[in-house]
Amino acid sequence: MEFTGELAALTTALCWSFTSMFFTQAGRLIGSFKVNNIRLIFAVSIYCVALLATTGQILPDDITVQHIFWLGLSGVVGLVIGDSALFKSQVMIGPRLAMLLHSSAPVMATIIAWIFLREVLSVIDVLGISITVTGISWVVAERRYRANNYVAHGHPDAGSLAKGVALALLGAFGQAAGLVVAKYGMLNVGAPVEPMPASFIRMAVSMICIWAYTVFCGKAPETIAAARNLKALGLSLSGAITGPFLGVWMSLVAVKYIEAGIAATLNATTPIWIIPLVIIIYKEKVSIRALLGAIVAVAGVALLMVS
Repeated sequence: MEFTGELAALTTALCWSFTSMFFTQAGRLIGSFKVNNIRLIFAVSIYCVALLATTGQILPDDITVQHIFWLGLSGVVGLVIGDSALFKSQVMIGPRLAMLLHSSAPVMATIIAWIFLREVLSVIDVLGISITVTGISWVVAERRYRANNYVAHGHPDAGSLAKGVALALLGAFGQAAGLVVAKYGMLNVGAPVEPMPASFIRMAVSMICIWAYTVFCGKAPETIAAARNLKALGLSLSGAITGPFLGVWMSLVAVKYIEAGIAATLNATTPIWIIPLVIIIYKEKVSIRALLGAIVAVAGVALLMVS
């Protein structure tokens, strides 16, 4: 179907807009590290049910060790390191500033894909990416920030503005690199792997790694205890459905059909999707600047769709 990759990437952004709100609220209750641990358990469980219901098996028969290595590596880079850094920065400095810094991910993904996958974009594609990133940045750069606006002193995600900025940039790099490595593992190391089982491998390896780290550091008891917070648990489950399941799955559908840099750019339109959500859910007023920034970003998306 025409525009399958582009529509999948935009669906990813829509899903992540919900996820950002769910995980930020859950992180303020129990800490982002615990949320990341809990959401991966939920995500792996959802993938198991979905794969068994649709294919009758969790993994296809032609999966190799190479597939598992590269897809697992992409999960560790993107979902363990990248997402952990991004979630912590969202709680530390707020989702708006974190997403502003995260808008650098498309540029990072384009460069990484050019180096490792030899993906070359047209002048129109580069222009579309530039316009979209400019619009996104304009939307989320509207306010000024101070450190610790969002959490109390002593909270596990409290920290300086500089630390929050560094974590957000690390999150952007992790997600960009993870997306490129996932595309390589899905399409370039033997028989192609469909996006859903590829996503499951990423999630399963990520869950094993982050829980091994949690046990090694002696944080397992407090992480398990945090699951008794039913509100945080419900928010984590909701975020797992919209993010690690639907969002990550759609992001791999996107890179199956289009270049990683274009997919990352469309994935990064999450702040644009957040605008109608905050109007509907939180009854917030949105400024003219935010609306104009959204229009610019949508113009860039349109250019990518027709290029």
